[in-house]
Amino acid sequence: MTRSAYKMVPPEHWRHLPFFAQDLPRIAENLAQRDAQILPPAPKVFAALDACAPGATRVVILGQDPYPTPGHAHGLAFSVEPEVRPLPRSLTNIYKELAEDLAEDLGGAPENGDLRPWASQGVLLLNTALTVEAGKAGAHARLGWSKLTEQVLAALSDHPRAFLLWGNNAQGFARHITGDDHLILTSAHPSPLSARRGFFGSRPFSRINDWLKDRGQTPINWTGGTAQ
Repeated sequence: MTRSAYKMVPPEHWRHLPFFAQDLPRIAENLAQRDAQILPPAPKVFAALDACAPGATRVVILGQDPYPTPGHAHGLAFSVEPEVRPLPRSLTNIYKELAEDLAEDLGGAPENGDLRPWASQGVLLLNTALTVEAGKAGAHARLGWSKLTEQVLAALSDHPRAFLLWGNNAQGFARHITGDDHLILTSAHPSPLSARRGFFGSRPFSRINDWLKDRGQTPINWTGGTAQ
């Protein structure tokens, strides 16, 4: 794919955000001038937002940037295509914590790394940078994607939601969550470098479900099903 063909289509239910008129054209022009392989493929850049309209979003999990391994990233934070083996180590740690957290209720973990079943239940899996260069994690961290993250969080502050902020990068966006009665959970990032510094044992999945149930909402099925 040539860079000129890397055309990103704004997600229908979010295109009202100022980012898409004010910032995306500059980012697209920047990407068009790069020779490196850009991940994920252009049609999947906004996959997380395409999957969760604002009114359907109940939980936000904030990631950092797409996986830099070709064939892994498909537009949802921490998620990979279902055929990817082995799983990325951060996702392996997420599944380990999930299985221990929910052992008394459901136990286990999803059968593959595709998290689209979470998205279909209103879990927005948003990275703070939506593109990356193959083999260069964090390469697009300063490209301007953070403006979109800020505006999405501000828009989702309109009524109570659960926000899961893993690691310093995600927690740096907490100030853009305004209003009362949100559930905001923070811990170390699930990466191998930090998971044992507070991610393991944080029980985010049961805590979110308890909060949803207390509000009369259906809990998230974190363990069952595969994407259709």
